[in-house]
Amino acid sequence: MHLRPGHRLLAVATTLLCATPTLFASAAHAAGLPQVDAELETAALFDDEAGNNSNADDPAIWLHPTSSSRSVVVATAKEGGLRVYSLSGRQLQSIAAPASSGSDEAGRFNNVDLAYGVRLAGASADLAVVSDRGRDTLRTYRINPAAAAARQAPLTDVTDPAAPLVFSSSPEEVADQTTAYGLATWRDPASGQQYALVSRRHTTQISLVRLITTPAGTVTYAVERRLSLPSSFRLPDGSTWTPCADPGELPQVEGMVVDAQTGVLYAGQEDVGIWRLPASLTGTPVLLDKVREFGVPATYDPDTEECEVSGPDPGAGGKHISADVEGLTIYYRRNGRGYLLASSQGDNTFVVYQRSGANPYVTNFRVGPDSDGPDGSEQCDGAMVLNVPLGSDFDEGLLVVQDGVNTPDVQDPEGEVRTNTNFKFVEWEDVADESGLAVDTSGWNPRW
Repeated sequence: MHLRPGHRLLAVATTLLCATPTLFASAAHAAGLPQVDAELETAALFDDEAGNNSNADDPAIWLHPTSSSRSVVVATAKEGGLRVYSLSGRQLQSIAAPASSGSDEAGRFNNVDLAYGVRLAGASADLAVVSDRGRDTLRTYRINPAAAAARQAPLTDVTDPAAPLVFSSSPEEVADQTTAYGLATWRDPASGQQYALVSRRHTTQISLVRLITTPAGTVTYAVERRLSLPSSFRLPDGSTWTPCADPGELPQVEGMVVDAQTGVLYAGQEDVGIWRLPASLTGTPVLLDKVREFGVPATYDPDTEECEVSGPDPGAGGKHISADVEGLTIYYRRNGRGYLLASSQGDNTFVVYQRSGANPYVTNFRVGPDSDGPDGSEQCDGAMVLNVPLGSDFDEGLLVVQDGVNTPDVQDPEGEVRTNTNFKFVEWEDVADESGLAVDTSGWNPRW
């Protein structure tokens, strides 16, 4: 989870002390939303020593080239590395994050995305690209379709040993952990070049990173361009607002997705809102929606190490999404239609916008608990949706979401509740039926 304690206090204090109409309306709105149930869930991951410090974060749905029912979900588990799941939710592979060798930091895998049809060692290959927040690098894994079809471990590490740091200039700077964080892949249709868009933790920076294959069959990269989003904002009354954070930190970006057909990058600045800009990072960013808490004054208290509300809500925020903004993903339909989805972590909902035009708002929905099945998704970090039919259970598409508060609770030997996360698999047909959205299983395919 990426909610910092101060953010949790901000929402509570705003509601209880300031009694803001915005947040009361948010709670009432969320209570009456459509709810869908998960079809299945993956095994629990536990963020403690006994669980190898594994914490579910971000999923990516890889489409098998010849047998869609043999597709897999690649997902990050932070210090726990990577997991690969079948469409039944069964774990096929676990890859550990690199351990600290004393001269470098331990790995911590944050976000993952996919690159199809990359020329590698003379053949076409599909890749899973991962941001290693612990070491400030990108790691790359080749996906073996035959292994996936046989329900065996499909990932092989092809990261070049000489792959550089993404943001840091030295190991000492890596230790500060202002490192590679959010990630989204993008293929430039004009050049065919494969890129990753990578955000930097505790800053507003995003880098355009060109992926480079080597004759040895490994993958390295080079940073081509950087862009910094705003960290302060002018409010309607003429005052300037800066989201509250720990000293020295700026409002960071994590959730990102690139529209594969238009080359538009959508970037979720967690405490601010959703930005729309060219994936080339050459245009002007547009803030398409703001969080409800936008503009609420708060001050960092060094005694409590929390951000505490210090004034009334000025009413400058949006109406649909509550901080943190997380888990951006796109459901494609034909003729440029479809939906942009975002995790509204502050109220445990998912927000749907039109994919086209100025991305007008469509609806919110919840992934809630099933009375005789999986629990719902709360404080969701990462999400991905795919419209393509994926076997009998997901013949009209699949939505995979992280659950930051998986239940039932599990206690450690001392009786303390363990931090428990996992991933929920949701039929897109159920989302569409409950939320009034469309199903289009043939309008787009990531392999086209």
